[in-house]
Order: sequence, then structure tokens, then C-alpha cells
Amino acid sequence: MLLAGAASLSSARALDAKILVFGDSLSAGYGLASGEGWAWLLERRLQEASLRYQVVNASVSGETSAGGATRIEAALREHQPRLVIVELGANDGLRGLPIAQMQANLARIIEASQRARARVLLIGMRLPPNYGVRYTESFAAAYPALAQRYHSALVPFMFERFSTRRDLLQDDGLHPTREAQPLILDTVWPVLRPLL
Repeated sequence: MLLAGAASLSSARALDAKILVFGDSLSAGYGLASGEGWAWLLERRLQEASLRYQVVNASVSGETSAGGATRIEAALREHQPRLVIVELGANDGLRGLPIAQMQANLARIIEASQRARARVLLIGMRLPPNYGVRYTESFAAAYPALAQRYHSALVPFMFERFSTRRDLLQDDGLHPTREAQPLILDTVWPVLRPLL
């Protein structure tokens, strides 16, 4: 299911702090039914853990880091999150865009979030080897460099638990299946939990 804009994943609970998931199709739930993506599963886990957070998914399929950088201020004003999960950059990499440009855009998103007094969790990605060793290594290294620079939490690789499992990708070979979504959450959760 494609998300055209921000969508609240739960009923309005004015007293609950918000977690803003700010990503691309990997977080928007591309190719999945409503409620199957890892961001929806996150809200369920928070409820099970009796943690009073509302998850707002502002992920947009096809989004680049540049697109995210133009949207972040409005999203922060609208939702006033306590924590922002930034999952962007994969589309930059797949298009072969300059990594320095991606880093600058992600830096803008992190800086805006921190100015809004939100903690930041950055989720990294990696590219297929056919993009060349130099580019893929520089791409992967951009995420820990940003996390170190801004003292933000980091999940180094979103697909860590199933990167070699072709059966957990949709037919396009890029987007995780429904069965992979709990594995994404299990990768994110150990880094996210201490921030709550």
C-alpha cells in the first residue's frame, strides 16, 4: 500500500508522545496491505510494552533525501514528535546520486529534528554490489558518519536479518515482503527501545 502523506497509525491520544517515522517505500509499506508494514508493527509492540507512544508514519514511496529535507520542517511542526526515525537514502543510492549530496540532505533532516528537541534514530541501508565497490562502500559509510557527527542512534543496515534471503523480497527484488517486516522491527527495536 502506497502512502501519499503522513498517516496516524492509532487513534488520537493527546497525552501520548509521538514517534515520527520519516522514510521512503521501505517504511511506507510498499506492496503490503494496510497494517502489515514494520511501522504498524512498531505501534503494536509499543502497546504490548505499555509504552505510551503514538506512531505517525510520514513515509512516502519514492522519496529521496532531498525530498525528505524539503518536508521535514512541516512534518515536525505538524506532529511535534519526541523521536524521529529517519529512513532515507536508498532511492538516492539506486539512482547513483552523489553521496555528499545525500549526506547533506540527511544532515538537514537530523539538524531540524534536533532543533525541534526530538531524538533521532537513523536507519542505514546498503546497495547491491553491481553499483561498484567504491560507491557502495562510501554509501554504507555515510550513515555511521552522520550518526557520529550528530550523536544520534543508528541502525547500520535495515535488512541486517535477511539480507541474503531472496525469498523475503517482493518480485521487484527491492522491497521486503510481509514476512520480512517483523525482522525489520526486530532489527530496529534494540536500538529504539533505550531511546524511549
